[in-house]
Amino acid sequence: MKVLQPIAPIEPMQPVTPKPWWQHIGHAAVRALYAEIALEPKPGLVSFRDTGSHQDMDGSTFLRSLFALRHYFPRMAQAGWQGAPFASLQQLGLQAEARMLRATDGINTHRGAVFGLGMLCASAGRVQALGLPSTPQNFRAVLLTTWGQTLAKRAEMAQSTTPTSHGQRVAQRFGLRSAVVEAAQGFPCLFEITWPTLQQALAAGMGERAARVQALFATLAVLDDTNLVHRGGLDGFHFAQAQARQFLASGGIFQADWVAQARVVHRTFVQRHLSPGGAADVLASACWIHTLCGSSSHDASERLAPARMVAA
Repeated sequence: MKVLQPIAPIEPMQPVTPKPWWQHIGHAAVRALYAEIALEPKPGLVSFRDTGSHQDMDGSTFLRSLFALRHYFPRMAQAGWQGAPFASLQQLGLQAEARMLRATDGINTHRGAVFGLGMLCASAGRVQALGLPSTPQNFRAVLLTTWGQTLAKRAEMAQSTTPTSHGQRVAQRFGLRSAVVEAAQGFPCLFEITWPTLQQALAAGMGERAARVQALFATLAVLDDTNLVHRGGLDGFHFAQAQARQFLASGGIFQADWVAQARVVHRTFVQRHLSPGGAADVLASACWIHTLCGSSSHDASERLAPARMVAA
């Protein structure tokens, strides 16, 4: 007779430790940037389907960049919670940009997102410190009350100092709204155009892919995208906006053949070497808001940390 060995006691399962709120904020930023690169069609931009108007980068370049930036966004959320001055946030951003460039062999994949999405993560962290619900309205309001004055001064200085980037150069030359100006005004395109368009499309029953394309085209139609001006001049910039407005006026993603129509726009952008990188960054920020807030701001605040209502 075979003697059965005693069964070893089963170790109790360890409870899953909730992800710290700053990691939740930061990792949502990384996922949002992945959602942007994975989206297709999007005119002139790199996706996993093709390289768009670019010869020096592809989807894998963006993945290397995202891996290099994975710790940056949580750190920005923590710095925001601490109420760090803008100079400290800027230093974190410069360090992140250097890591990005090392990972991509000097190719600028996410410089705009390092600034814009980084500032939003800092704002979300500050919202947590103040005990406010995590809502788009609070993200914007806290950004302005905490760093708006400094950002406004930097935007004013940028109009008269020597430009240090292509975006600053064309903004100064043509009187366009730079990324710093957008930030100083609380990202009006993001909160008044891109995010509402994304939400409206989802509420209408469209899938995430379609909703993101609609939000991208709505952004492209109005944003002063300095990347477009740098690559195609004012003529290219106006052409791009006109194409976006025509797509939307024809029904946008509510057309039966919207994918084919969007790909036609994509091919025209590639022919003109146009790439709306600024609009892509704003779309990623809208995806970040959706991850944190979804359709219910109250639910989002509960996911991050217990929040108390503060009287306005």
